[in-house]
Amino acid sequence: MAGNEATVPRKVYEPELLRLQTELVKLQEWVRAEGARLVVVFEGRDAAGKGGTIKRVAEHLNPRVARIVALPKPTERERTQWYFQRYIEHLPAAGEIVLFDRSWYNRAGVEHVMGFCTKEEHQRFLRQCPIFERMLVEDGILLRKYWFSVSDDVQQERFRQRLDDPTKRWKLSPMDLESITRWEAYSRAKDEMMVHTDIAEAPWYVVESDNKRRARLNMIAHLLSTVPYRDVLPPVLDLPPRPPSTGYERPPRDLQTYVPDHAAGL
Repeated sequence: MAGNEATVPRKVYEPELLRLQTELVKLQEWVRAEGARLVVVFEGRDAAGKGGTIKRVAEHLNPRVARIVALPKPTERERTQWYFQRYIEHLPAAGEIVLFDRSWYNRAGVEHVMGFCTKEEHQRFLRQCPIFERMLVEDGILLRKYWFSVSDDVQQERFRQRLDDPTKRWKLSPMDLESITRWEAYSRAKDEMMVHTDIAEAPWYVVESDNKRRARLNMIAHLLSTVPYRDVLPPVLDLPPRPPSTGYERPPRDLQTYVPDHAAGL
Protein backbone atom coordinates (compact mmCIF):
# COMPACT_ATOMS: atom_id res chain seq x y z
CA MET A 1 0.00 0.00 0.00
CA ALA A 2 1.18 3.53 -0.78
CA GLY A 3 0.50 4.63 2.78
CA ASN A 4 3.23 2.30 4.02
CA GLU A 5 5.82 3.70 1.65
CA ALA A 6 8.15 6.48 2.70
CA THR A 7 7.04 9.92 1.64
CA VAL A 8 8.83 11.55 -1.27
CA PRO A 9 11.37 13.98 0.25
CA ARG A 10 10.55 17.60 -0.46
CA LYS A 11 13.94 18.14 -2.12
CA VAL A 12 12.97 15.42 -4.61
CA TYR A 13 9.26 16.22 -4.82
CA GLU A 14 9.42 19.93 -5.60
CA PRO A 15 11.87 19.78 -8.55
CA GLU A 16 10.03 16.80 -10.05
CA LEU A 17 6.65 18.50 -9.61
CA LEU A 18 7.97 21.60 -11.36
CA ARG A 19 9.34 19.47 -14.20
CA LEU A 20 5.98 17.74 -14.63
CA GLN A 21 4.12 21.06 -14.45
CA THR A 22 6.40 22.39 -17.19
CA GLU A 23 5.40 19.40 -19.29
CA LEU A 24 1.73 20.16 -18.52
CA VAL A 25 2.27 23.63 -20.01
CA LYS A 26 3.68 21.97 -23.14
CA LEU A 27 0.62 19.70 -23.18
CA GLN A 28 -1.62 22.75 -22.89
CA GLU A 29 0.07 24.49 -25.81
CA TRP A 30 -0.26 21.31 -27.91
CA VAL A 31 -3.97 21.10 -27.05
CA ARG A 32 -4.43 24.70 -28.10
CA ALA A 33 -2.40 24.39 -31.30
CA GLU A 34 -4.02 21.12 -32.38
CA GLY A 35 -7.55 22.06 -31.36
CA ALA A 36 -7.68 18.98 -29.16
CA ARG A 37 -10.23 18.47 -26.40
CA LEU A 38 -9.07 16.94 -23.12
CA VAL A 39 -11.29 15.91 -20.21
CA VAL A 40 -9.76 14.68 -16.96
CA VAL A 41 -12.12 13.22 -14.35
CA PHE A 42 -10.97 13.19 -10.71
CA GLU A 43 -12.97 10.87 -8.46
CA GLY A 44 -12.47 9.17 -5.12
CA ARG A 45 -13.57 9.23 -1.51
CA ASP A 46 -13.69 12.41 0.53
CA ALA A 47 -10.19 13.53 1.60
CA ALA A 48 -8.57 11.25 -0.97
CA GLY A 49 -6.38 14.07 -2.30
CA LYS A 50 -8.26 15.02 -5.46
CA GLY A 51 -8.40 18.74 -4.76
CA GLY A 52 -4.71 19.08 -3.99
CA THR A 53 -3.78 17.22 -7.14
CA ILE A 54 -6.10 19.32 -9.29
CA LYS A 55 -4.53 22.44 -7.79
CA ARG A 56 -1.05 21.26 -8.82
CA VAL A 57 -2.22 20.27 -12.29
CA ALA A 58 -3.80 23.66 -12.96
CA GLU A 59 -1.28 25.81 -11.07
CA HIS A 60 0.72 27.01 -14.10
CA LEU A 61 -1.88 26.53 -16.82
CA ASN A 62 -3.75 29.26 -18.63
CA PRO A 63 -7.25 29.48 -17.08
CA ARG A 64 -8.59 30.45 -20.50
CA VAL A 65 -7.45 27.07 -21.80
CA ALA A 66 -7.69 24.79 -18.75
CA ARG A 67 -10.59 25.20 -16.37
CA ILE A 68 -11.78 23.36 -13.28
CA VAL A 69 -15.41 22.28 -13.13
CA ALA A 70 -16.81 21.55 -9.66
CA LEU A 71 -20.57 21.64 -9.91
CA PRO A 72 -22.85 22.22 -6.89
CA LYS A 73 -25.86 20.07 -6.24
CA PRO A 74 -28.37 20.23 -9.11
CA THR A 75 -31.14 22.79 -9.16
CA GLU A 76 -34.78 21.78 -9.24
CA ARG A 77 -34.80 22.37 -12.99
CA GLU A 78 -31.65 20.32 -13.49
CA ARG A 79 -33.21 17.45 -11.55
CA THR A 80 -35.80 17.13 -14.33
CA GLN A 81 -33.18 17.00 -17.11
CA TRP A 82 -31.44 13.98 -18.56
CA TYR A 83 -28.83 13.21 -15.91
CA PHE A 84 -25.78 13.88 -18.11
CA GLN A 85 -27.22 17.09 -19.53
CA ARG A 86 -25.73 19.59 -17.07
CA TYR A 87 -22.28 18.09 -17.52
CA ILE A 88 -22.39 18.28 -21.31
CA GLU A 89 -22.42 22.09 -21.32
CA HIS A 90 -19.08 22.06 -19.48
CA LEU A 91 -17.30 19.81 -21.97
CA PRO A 92 -14.37 21.43 -23.80
CA ALA A 93 -14.43 23.03 -27.21
CA ALA A 94 -11.41 22.81 -29.50
CA GLY A 95 -8.19 23.82 -27.76
CA GLU A 96 -9.54 23.42 -24.22
CA ILE A 97 -8.87 21.26 -21.16
CA VAL A 98 -11.52 20.55 -18.53
CA LEU A 99 -10.66 19.14 -15.11
CA PHE A 100 -13.73 17.69 -13.41
CA ASP A 101 -13.48 17.88 -9.61
CA ARG A 102 -16.07 15.16 -9.28
CA SER A 103 -18.25 14.52 -12.27
CA TRP A 104 -21.22 12.57 -13.53
CA TYR A 105 -19.96 9.77 -11.28
CA ASN A 106 -21.70 11.47 -8.35
CA ARG A 107 -24.65 9.28 -9.22
CA ALA A 108 -22.61 6.10 -8.83
CA GLY A 109 -21.24 7.22 -5.46
CA VAL A 110 -22.72 9.74 -3.08
CA GLU A 111 -26.17 9.92 -4.71
CA HIS A 112 -26.53 6.14 -4.68
CA VAL A 113 -25.14 5.59 -1.16
CA MET A 114 -26.99 8.51 0.44
CA GLY A 115 -30.30 7.75 -1.28
CA PHE A 116 -30.36 10.94 -3.36
CA CYS A 117 -31.39 8.94 -6.41
CA THR A 118 -33.66 5.95 -6.86
CA LYS A 119 -32.43 2.44 -7.54
CA GLU A 120 -33.85 2.74 -11.04
CA GLU A 121 -31.93 5.98 -11.66
CA HIS A 122 -28.74 4.36 -10.40
CA GLN A 123 -29.13 1.32 -12.62
CA ARG A 124 -29.97 3.54 -15.60
CA PHE A 125 -26.78 5.49 -14.97
CA LEU A 126 -24.67 2.32 -14.96
CA ARG A 127 -26.21 1.31 -18.30
CA GLN A 128 -25.95 4.73 -19.95
CA CYS A 129 -22.57 5.90 -18.67
CA PRO A 130 -20.44 3.58 -20.86
CA ILE A 131 -22.53 4.58 -23.88
CA PHE A 132 -22.15 8.28 -23.00
CA GLU A 133 -18.38 7.99 -22.61
CA ARG A 134 -17.99 5.99 -25.81
CA MET A 135 -19.81 8.80 -27.61
CA LEU A 136 -17.38 11.35 -26.17
CA VAL A 137 -14.35 9.33 -27.21
CA GLU A 138 -15.80 8.56 -30.65
CA ASP A 139 -16.27 12.29 -31.18
CA GLY A 140 -12.57 12.86 -30.53
CA ILE A 141 -12.52 13.91 -26.88
CA LEU A 142 -9.50 12.66 -24.94
CA LEU A 143 -11.10 11.28 -21.77
CA ARG A 144 -8.98 10.31 -18.76
CA LYS A 145 -10.53 9.01 -15.52
CA TYR A 146 -8.62 8.81 -12.21
CA TRP A 147 -9.84 7.19 -9.01
CA PHE A 148 -7.95 8.35 -5.90
CA SER A 149 -7.81 5.47 -3.45
CA VAL A 150 -7.34 6.31 0.23
CA SER A 151 -7.37 3.96 3.21
CA ASP A 152 -9.86 4.39 6.03
CA ASP A 153 -7.14 5.21 8.59
CA VAL A 154 -5.62 7.94 6.42
CA GLN A 155 -9.03 9.38 5.58
CA GLN A 156 -9.88 9.55 9.28
CA GLU A 157 -6.62 11.35 10.05
CA ARG A 158 -7.20 13.87 7.28
CA PHE A 159 -10.67 14.56 8.63
CA ARG A 160 -9.15 15.21 12.07
CA GLN A 161 -6.65 17.62 10.53
CA ARG A 162 -9.46 19.51 8.84
CA LEU A 163 -11.30 19.83 12.13
CA ASP A 164 -8.22 21.36 13.76
CA ASP A 165 -7.08 23.61 10.89
CA PRO A 166 -9.16 26.79 10.42
CA THR A 167 -7.90 27.14 6.84
CA LYS A 168 -9.24 23.67 5.97
CA ARG A 169 -12.34 23.54 8.15
CA TRP A 170 -14.54 24.52 5.20
CA LYS A 171 -13.54 21.28 3.46
CA LEU A 172 -15.30 19.21 6.11
CA SER A 173 -19.06 18.89 5.64
CA PRO A 174 -21.71 16.79 7.37
CA MET A 175 -21.69 14.66 4.21
CA ASP A 176 -18.00 13.94 4.74
CA LEU A 177 -18.63 12.79 8.30
CA GLU A 178 -21.49 10.63 7.10
CA SER A 179 -19.06 8.85 4.76
CA ILE A 180 -17.15 7.53 7.79
CA THR A 181 -20.12 5.45 8.90
CA ARG A 182 -20.82 4.27 5.34
CA TRP A 183 -17.31 3.14 4.38
CA GLU A 184 -18.37 -0.31 3.21
CA ALA A 185 -21.39 1.02 1.35
CA TYR A 186 -19.13 3.40 -0.58
CA SER A 187 -16.72 0.51 -1.23
CA ARG A 188 -19.49 -1.63 -2.70
CA ALA A 189 -20.76 1.30 -4.79
CA LYS A 190 -17.26 1.92 -6.15
CA ASP A 191 -16.77 -1.75 -7.01
CA GLU A 192 -20.08 -1.88 -8.88
CA MET A 193 -19.26 1.36 -10.68
CA MET A 194 -15.91 -0.04 -11.82
CA VAL A 195 -17.51 -3.23 -13.16
CA HIS A 196 -19.81 -1.24 -15.44
CA THR A 197 -17.68 1.78 -16.40
CA ASP A 198 -14.09 0.51 -16.62
CA ILE A 199 -14.30 0.22 -20.39
CA ALA A 200 -11.58 -0.13 -23.00
CA GLU A 201 -12.41 3.21 -24.59
CA ALA A 202 -12.26 5.06 -21.23
CA PRO A 203 -10.58 2.94 -18.56
CA TRP A 204 -10.25 3.85 -14.90
CA TYR A 205 -6.77 4.55 -13.57
CA VAL A 206 -6.40 4.05 -9.82
CA VAL A 207 -4.07 6.39 -7.92
CA GLU A 208 -2.90 5.18 -4.52
CA SER A 209 -3.26 8.40 -2.54
CA ASP A 210 -2.38 7.72 1.10
CA ASN A 211 0.82 9.57 0.28
CA LYS A 212 -0.17 12.90 -1.27
CA ARG A 213 3.16 13.83 -2.83
CA ARG A 214 3.58 10.42 -4.41
CA ALA A 215 -0.01 10.47 -5.68
CA ARG A 216 0.39 13.87 -7.32
CA LEU A 217 3.60 12.93 -9.10
CA ASN A 218 2.23 9.56 -10.20
CA MET A 219 -1.03 10.96 -11.51
CA ILE A 220 0.51 13.84 -13.47
CA ALA A 221 3.26 11.65 -14.92
CA HIS A 222 0.68 9.09 -16.04
CA LEU A 223 -1.59 11.70 -17.62
CA LEU A 224 1.32 13.06 -19.62
CA SER A 225 2.25 9.55 -20.75
CA THR A 226 -1.22 8.92 -22.18
CA VAL A 227 -1.44 11.97 -24.45
CA PRO A 228 0.69 12.10 -27.64
CA TYR A 229 1.57 15.77 -27.22
CA ARG A 230 4.63 17.42 -28.65
CA ASP A 231 6.54 20.57 -27.88
CA VAL A 232 4.95 23.50 -29.73
CA LEU A 233 7.46 26.27 -30.24
CA PRO A 234 6.13 29.61 -29.03
CA PRO A 235 6.31 32.64 -31.31
CA VAL A 236 9.48 34.68 -31.07
CA LEU A 237 8.79 37.81 -29.06
CA ASP A 238 10.97 40.87 -28.53
CA LEU A 239 10.30 43.64 -26.06
CA PRO A 240 9.80 46.89 -27.99
CA PRO A 241 11.82 49.94 -26.95
CA ARG A 242 10.07 52.39 -24.69
CA PRO A 243 8.98 55.49 -26.57
CA PRO A 244 10.34 58.84 -25.41
CA SER A 245 8.35 60.75 -22.81
CA THR A 246 5.66 63.09 -24.05
CA GLY A 247 5.47 65.04 -20.80
CA TYR A 248 3.09 62.87 -18.76
CA GLU A 249 3.17 63.57 -15.01
CA ARG A 250 1.66 61.28 -12.42
CA PRO A 251 -1.01 62.88 -10.20
CA PRO A 252 0.00 63.56 -6.58
CA ARG A 253 -0.05 60.35 -4.53
CA ASP A 254 -2.17 61.89 -1.80
CA LEU A 255 -5.11 62.06 -4.24
CA GLN A 256 -5.41 58.24 -4.09
CA THR A 257 -6.20 55.85 -1.28
CA TYR A 258 -3.45 53.29 -0.71
CA VAL A 259 -3.58 49.96 1.08
CA PRO A 260 -1.91 50.28 4.52
CA ASP A 261 1.58 48.77 4.75
CA HIS A 262 0.70 45.80 6.95
CA ALA A 263 4.01 44.12 6.05
CA ALA A 264 6.01 46.97 7.62
CA GLY A 265 4.74 46.04 11.07
CA LEU A 266 5.74 42.40 10.93
